Amino acid sequence: MSIFLNENSKVIVQGLTGSEGTKRATKMLAAGTNIVGGVNARKAGTTVSIGGKELTVFGTVEEAIKETGADVSVIFVPPKFAKDAVLEAIDAAIPLAVVITEGIPVHDSAYFWAHAVAKGNKTRIIGPNCPGIISPGKSNAGIIPADIAGPGKIGLVSKSGTLTYQMMFELKEFGFSTAIGIGGDPVIGTTHIDALEAFEADPDTAAIVMIGEIGGDAEERAAAYIKENVTKPVVGYVAGFTAPEGKTMGHAGAIVSGSAGTAAAKKEALEAAGVKVGKTPSETASLMKEIMASL
Repeated sequence: MSIFLNENSKVIVQGLTGSEGTKRATKMLAAGTNIVGGVNARKAGTTVSIGGKELTVFGTVEEAIKETGADVSVIFVPPKFAKDAVLEAIDAAIPLAVVITEGIPVHDSAYFWAHAVAKGNKTRIIGPNCPGIISPGKSNAGIIPADIAGPGKIGLVSKSGTLTYQMMFELKEFGFSTAIGIGGDPVIGTTHIDALEAFEADPDTAAIVMIGEIGGDAEERAAAYIKENVTKPVVGYVAGFTAPEGKTMGHAGAIVSGSAGTAAAKKEALEAAGVKVGKTPSETASLMKEIMASL
């Protein structure tokens, strides 16, 4: 099994006809993703040939769902138009919206997140500013390279795109049920806790890797959740051990305030919850290799 995305997922791409949408859709199709169409109001009714597949471009997400039965949208829309694109996906009640776009204003992200809640949480949002989600061998919604690792028993949830790729590469001998990049912005849809809950419930996920980074208290809250609710082994890594306090790092969410939000505080919270935490990505991978060898 996998979480949130599987071989039956029907994917549309908002922004399919843009350069990024076309390039990424080509790779998603090559990975076996069932892309069933795109959305661009200005090009509604046209078709585009991508990766050897003729795809219809619809005027709205609602129309795309009606015609194709789509249940996932991957959003490659420039930042200033992204809010409206996500709101459209939510209003159409698509079950999963994967927002790849980086640089969306925090106010816009907060707005569409609140809108999803007001609509009854019918749409799960992953992102924004994330690499997306991959269930290897089944489907790939986003920009995670599909050839890093195959299917297996490890679940991965990460704030960082680059570290997602590195961890998948280091654990490729074991493979993954699903790897999900949740993004590092201050306001995101799917959280570490959401992914941990889903992996705990997935019978084919045997162990979980959780990657966080300095800033905010998401990792501390995840640690509290793990302590109370997760029975499967979890290993963790927190990026930013050498970051100076008060310094804003690459991701908008990575701001350190006092002791809360530091890598050391997060490591301490996770270890108190029984999570083995590596000091480097490679050390974290080694901890998971030991766990997988013992299962």
